[in-house]
Amino acid sequence: MSTQALGGVLSEEQKKQFDEEGYLIVKGLLADDAQIIMDEFMRLHAAGPIPGCFQPMTAEEADGDILKQYPRMMHPHKVNEIAFRYMLHPKVMNILADLFGADPLAAQSMFYFKPPGAKGQALHQDQFYLKVEPGTCIAAWTAVDPADEENGGLFLVPQTNRIDIECPHTADPAVSFTKEEVDVPEGREAIPARMDAGDVLFFNGSVIHGSYPNSSADRFRRAFICHYSDAATTKIGKYYKPLYRHDGTAVTVEANEDAGPCGTEFQQTGAH
Repeated sequence: MSTQALGGVLSEEQKKQFDEEGYLIVKGLLADDAQIIMDEFMRLHAAGPIPGCFQPMTAEEADGDILKQYPRMMHPHKVNEIAFRYMLHPKVMNILADLFGADPLAAQSMFYFKPPGAKGQALHQDQFYLKVEPGTCIAAWTAVDPADEENGGLFLVPQTNRIDIECPHTADPAVSFTKEEVDVPEGREAIPARMDAGDVLFFNGSVIHGSYPNSSADRFRRAFICHYSDAATTKIGKYYKPLYRHDGTAVTVEANEDAGPCGTEFQQTGAH
């Protein structure tokens, strides 16, 4: 295993932004890689179902729901070398080391296609699902296409990194493909994270975020999204194992069976 120290890449201003607001956009971090990521995942989509990762429907089966033809891929790093490589990309892992103040551990990868007409994803908090102990998780959200309000780009609520994990209520199925939704705290508002292809958004696991439907006529909003904890992690939700160090070696920690703030009202499957 490599002993090279991670981190040392962010400015004090960038770290302050993340600590105070709960998020940080690093412009152009993977600008040279966005097309590679896009091409690989479009190839995977064309190849059809991947057991346990990706189950697209035909147009007839989808019955007008375009998102069922382009569902998200869950944990593609478990079946695809390029996904695994980008989950552990050195540029991403070095930034995470600065944000955590410790070596990061990769917990999850996902790919969202979000074609025109697709539903959004109701506002939520990642730590509700990952249940990292001690501390929290951090997401690295890589824009593969430009993302804005028209094509269903991400919205987030600044400074909600300082709040507790909220118990969600049921989301509106007409606009969200996920069922859990949390409210924006009084006095705060959700703002758009406008991004170019190759920008990477990092945000704390308590930050409230989500998206609205893709209302564009012809623009996908593809994104490669990974979640991380750090080397101090002793527990994580059972759907996020094993964890991986920056060199690709696996780390096993205890499964967190805690039902969280809602008891068993919401059965947390790991999807979010």
